[in-house]
Amino acid sequence: MKTKLTWPQILSWRLRRQFVSGAGAPDAVAVARRLCGVQTQVASSAQLAVAVRSAEPDPDEIDRALWKDRTLVKTWIMRGTLHLVPADELAGYCAALATLRFWEKGSWQRGHGVSAGEIAAIIGAVPQALGERSLTREELVDAVVEVTGDAHLREALTSGWGALLKPLSRLGELCYGPPREGRVTFTAPRAWVPGWPSELPPFEEAGLRVARAFLGAHGPATPEMLDTWLFGGVARKAVLKGWFRDLAPELTEIETDDGLPLLALTEHLDDLAGTRPSAEVHLLPGFDQYILAAPRTLAPLIPPPLKPKVSRQAGWISPVVVHEGRVAGVWEARNGDIVVDLAAPVPQGPLDEAVARVRSLLP
Repeated sequence: MKTKLTWPQILSWRLRRQFVSGAGAPDAVAVARRLCGVQTQVASSAQLAVAVRSAEPDPDEIDRALWKDRTLVKTWIMRGTLHLVPADELAGYCAALATLRFWEKGSWQRGHGVSAGEIAAIIGAVPQALGERSLTREELVDAVVEVTGDAHLREALTSGWGALLKPLSRLGELCYGPPREGRVTFTAPRAWVPGWPSELPPFEEAGLRVARAFLGAHGPATPEMLDTWLFGGVARKAVLKGWFRDLAPELTEIETDDGLPLLALTEHLDDLAGTRPSAEVHLLPGFDQYILAAPRTLAPLIPPPLKPKVSRQAGWISPVVVHEGRVAGVWEARNGDIVVDLAAPVPQGPLDEAVARVRSLLP
């Protein structure tokens, strides 16, 4: 007989697991570790995602962890988007994601105006070009051209810059380095990350760890939900099936109140079953993992009428107001204040407290 859980229970559990309820995270690394990375396509959103979850918010903490302590790394990883991930977990994420070599597809190469030979040349040249250094974009392009002797690669790299370097980040050969006079630099994880392994871990082992961590923060879930969050929904099916087959002894199937079968880590079943629905109100920033790691079509989380306001054009994810675990509206910072656009009733007192807290965390 399947264990039955309600969506209010599941969402309340996720809020607590993700340090939203209680805001008790000890530091930015703990937030990134629990959330399986913090998207930082918009740096201010990442800063706020950490701050709202922290027991003692520190506006300088992320920069310190990135560039001084080297306990966080900034790189293109999940779904090819920029994330902050714990330095000691980056190799595992790279190993899991490298199972999908999207850059080898002819359609991808044609879409980015490069040949198979050119992308192979870039992948081969970047590690040699970087060496032990941190290079700006322009310096890295110059170095790649020098290594390969192919001046045509300059045009390819400058026109499709981010896309053509994403394979390197997925292979564990490139990450962000310390900014230089306000300019982005890139470096090699082997030179930058303390304790970087001589080779990536086996993808089976890495995938198991990623799936376990995902379910520990964003579960209960399905393999397809993991695929959408990690790969953008295009994982190799045999790889995904293998990860969940190996994880099966640690899993229990549950059924939601709307009849959806999900998988939970067995060790979390008692905690899930004992979780009471949340009555809290929270303001979460744009691109928050609480939203990103779930399907946009998950009606218990995002009511269908609100979906266009939450998930907007060009992949933009709005800041949200969450009540009882569910999205009740969106918000934006405007002229030093917070403007809320609600689609469902929210108790005024808790809303005012949530607004005041986030206002105090804005730069």
